[in-house]
Amino acid sequence: MKIEHIAIWVKDLEKSRTFYQKYFGAVSDEKYHNTVKNFQSYFLSFENGSRLEIMTRPDIKESENSYEVQHYGLIHLAFSVGNKQKVDELTETLRKDGYTIAGEPRTTGDGYYESVILDPENNIIEIVKQ
Repeated sequence: MKIEHIAIWVKDLEKSRTFYQKYFGAVSDEKYHNTVKNFQSYFLSFENGSRLEIMTRPDIKESENSYEVQHYGLIHLAFSVGNKQKVDELTETLRKDGYTIAGEPRTTGDGYYESVILDPENNIIEIVKQ
């Protein structure tokens, strides 16, 4: 059994696709567009076979979730980059490129070495060593 994919709503489909391609090595399929429902999406595939579907539709409402005030439900995505140096390097690259670093690189109480950043849509992304 495995998770086949996770999907997130985004406002800017192209900006989100570029973000995951540039920083996390995602490979995008062709854009799907359902003109009847005014729905568009991409499936982004990662090296290990996991997939992320990013979707947009003009009637989707803003989430009240934030890094400071969290709610029940899916809260973050974690990407393993392999080692501490890569966590640090990617975090610094994202900082230089203007993304919010919500949590500096550190070892957590449960043993993860991670940093926390916000993607272009303010989704919480953990960059981990594991």
